[in-house]
Amino acid sequence: MKIRAGYEISYDCPQPTPMILTLSVHPSRFPDLLTRDAMKLEPSIPANTYHDSFGNFCHVIHAPAGRLTMSADFLIRDDGLPDEVPQQAQQHELEDLPVEVLLYLLGSRYCETDRLTNIAWSLFGHVEKGWPLVQAICTYVHNHITFGYAFASPTKTAWDAWSEQRGVCRDFAHLAITLCR
Repeated sequence: MKIRAGYEISYDCPQPTPMILTLSVHPSRFPDLLTRDAMKLEPSIPANTYHDSFGNFCHVIHAPAGRLTMSADFLIRDDGLPDEVPQQAQQHELEDLPVEVLLYLLGSRYCETDRLTNIAWSLFGHVEKGWPLVQAICTYVHNHITFGYAFASPTKTAWDAWSEQRGVCRDFAHLAITLCR
């Protein structure tokens, strides 16, 4: 199937503002692009592009004071099939994990593990580890949060999403990640 995708995002900058934008299709999906994924900036300003440690394209800009609009419009091919479900996925013991992945288990600005640990244990402490646990957490988050663009906030955390029971895509992700951690 063909999917038309893109965005139009505007910021009103009260002063010149440095930004790092991560808005491009991941390079792993480049073979699926049917038209070019090209970010447009209005007003036209230079962007320095680099790849982060996850392979994402990042664009470094210095937004001028006033309105800046970023946009893209492209076609991408997708088979439409659901992602493969790794039902045999196992949970490994902490001491068996490579040290370079341990930082992904730590709390962060948006994923306050300290505030949600007791809730996570009370809800999921009895669930079989591995895929069943991840699926139980994802199902809980899906049922616990109401989606709505009006619920978006740049400062909303996993705790806020859990407490308010509403949010946008990233709030679902932040809450699921926090409960998994």
